[in-house]
Amino acid sequence: MRLAFLGTPDFAVSALAAIVAAGHEVACVYSQPPAPRGRGHELKPSPVHAFAEAHGIPVRTPASMRDPSEVAAFAALGLDAAVVVAFGQILPGAVLEAPRLGSYNVHASLLPRWRGAAPIQRAIMAGDKVTGVQVMRMTEGLDEGPVLATATVRIDALETAGTLHDRLAAAGADLIVRTLADIEAGTAVATPQAAEGVTYAKKISPRFTRLDWTKPGPVLDGKIRGLSPFPGAWLELPTDKGPVRVKALLSAFEDEAGEPGVTLDDRLLVATGEGAVRLLRVQREGRGPQEADVFLRGNPVPAGTKLG
Repeated sequence: MRLAFLGTPDFAVSALAAIVAAGHEVACVYSQPPAPRGRGHELKPSPVHAFAEAHGIPVRTPASMRDPSEVAAFAALGLDAAVVVAFGQILPGAVLEAPRLGSYNVHASLLPRWRGAAPIQRAIMAGDKVTGVQVMRMTEGLDEGPVLATATVRIDALETAGTLHDRLAAAGADLIVRTLADIEAGTAVATPQAAEGVTYAKKISPRFTRLDWTKPGPVLDGKIRGLSPFPGAWLELPTDKGPVRVKALLSAFEDEAGEPGVTLDDRLLVATGEGAVRLLRVQREGRGPQEADVFLRGNPVPAGTKLG
């Protein structure tokens, strides 16, 4: 089929690569405009933009898909369908309805649970045991369209947003290719979402990332893993030169008790408002991620240390 692909981050690259490999004609790729990245803050294209350029696919980076000229240019592509994966803009009805067979979104949750911007992070933070990826036909409502295909994925005890992201990206790439084949053959069936069980995955605010040790251990464990590797939940470690910010990147809940925020041993077991959390991977400010045992060789944290 003749398609347009609208996506921006790494998560979307897997789907675009699979669509190209399946032999579809990608008439144009749409992505967010180049943004400052890295220490030099140079303008760099998004991962999807870079992939498309490397494969000779035309790229457009409109500031808004609601611009009438962009709507007209999109309609003029003469598309059979459009695929949207983490594009980063709300699309108007005129864009969604322009392709002959409709516009389809790959969404990283089991709808109607976790509609919105951060479904992978929110699923882990909520303690969900299962999530998945779905292909839905897009409507103007936020992630409200009927679902055509589903792949479920178990969330493991030591799952992070990073590891779950990669597994869901792979599952989504496979799912969209199979769904496009069904759409082309006229055999795809769209099932309306349930009216019950709707939840929204709000965007992660920087104010939310600091750890509050008075919260229950299971909540903190989910927060640490759900925000790993980015933006990262963080704490303050006391040192001779003052407090140092440390990101907690991997953890596990343990049924121990103590004063919230105080280490219970010399291996980063930290008491919380309910139980304790053992930090398994951390990252001191200005340095790379380290497993806890490696970190402790250069940064000993004795039992009884009060963390901020």
